[in-house]
Amino acid sequence: MRTFLVAGAWFLLLGTILPAAAELHAQDVSTDSQPSKGSAPLSPDSPPEVSGDGKKSWWSNFRDPKDGAMDMSSWLLKHKGALLVPIIITEPAVGNGGGLAAVFFHKPKQSEESKESGRRIPPDMYGAGAFKTENGTWGLGAAGSFHFKDDTWRYVGAVGKAYVNLDYYTQGLLLAPRKIGYNLDGVFSFQEVSRRLGASDMFVSLRWIYMDLESRLNIPSNDQYFKPRDFAQRASGVGLGLKYDTRDNTLTPSKGWLWQLEATEYAPAFGSDNTFQSYRAHAFGYFRLAQDWVLGTRADYRAVRGGVPFYQQPSIDLRGIPYGRYQDQNVAMLEAELRWNFTARWALLGFGGGGRAWGHTTDFGDASTHTAEGVGFRYLIARALGLYVGVDWAWSQGDHAYYIQVGSAWR
Repeated sequence: MRTFLVAGAWFLLLGTILPAAAELHAQDVSTDSQPSKGSAPLSPDSPPEVSGDGKKSWWSNFRDPKDGAMDMSSWLLKHKGALLVPIIITEPAVGNGGGLAAVFFHKPKQSEESKESGRRIPPDMYGAGAFKTENGTWGLGAAGSFHFKDDTWRYVGAVGKAYVNLDYYTQGLLLAPRKIGYNLDGVFSFQEVSRRLGASDMFVSLRWIYMDLESRLNIPSNDQYFKPRDFAQRASGVGLGLKYDTRDNTLTPSKGWLWQLEATEYAPAFGSDNTFQSYRAHAFGYFRLAQDWVLGTRADYRAVRGGVPFYQQPSIDLRGIPYGRYQDQNVAMLEAELRWNFTARWALLGFGGGGRAWGHTTDFGDASTHTAEGVGFRYLIARALGLYVGVDWAWSQGDHAYYIQVGSAWR
């Protein structure tokens, strides 16, 4: 997963620390979501290891009794321990850095009727963390995702504070493109409530996004390239969403689809300085090609209209491309990822994709395609959750970066 704060969007705890917080699905881990070489998911109530004198070993909380491998399922679900996630940042946009997050998992209440119907409810997740990078960027915050009424209702929320140093790249309509350094300093909040439609896998959602960010240019004379509305401080928007999710696992899927549509209106009536709209439509598909091979595909479109501040324009979001390097009114991305589970616990993967940004000065057909690719590895750290962790190394035109991943890299 990308260990970087997306400026003007929600905090790393939603996009980084809580990998599936905004996209948990009613189906929990199934045997199909695990490598074929492995056994069925471990129940957190599996019998613990005992020492020679019959006493339970503390280390047994971190071992899978089925294969003896390191596994945190019992620690996270039965003993309510934290998953400590090191944040190692090599994002070119902000430089090297690091931090730490603690994530907790909890099994939500489920009625007997719901259990008999076969519905598997994903765990509640909540946590907090902080990070800092060498260019002075830092952030801290907390986030959580919870399920109610047998997963009929869902709530996702995050709050935090950030101080971010980034670069904005002008489009070069009349003058040569320029790289302009700027700073964002402020607080943000993301709140979303979702309702399941009947017994289906479709949800409708209502969200509120609030950001109070003071923006400053490193060189004040560069304000000639912007309009006054670009420096609006408060952005407050209310949005609607529609999601259809058939993935077999929300943390590291192996088959199924996620389709999602989102639209958010920012207006003074909601507390925003500017009036503008943001949109997103994306689809993730997962296909088992062979016994131990999984292909993931991603199509992602994002757009803004109206008086949007410059730092809230969408950016091409691919591993290996610095955040903000290619921004415009519209961005579209295609990406694929191939995973090989060469053992029951370990997997290797390769990925690659391309994206275009257009709107202000170019049409889609005239926009350049920017590509990135990379490789990585994963380890099944919690069988009961279907949770993999690992590292990706990605590169693009002149840039490269490492990313600590907890769950899927796609949000």
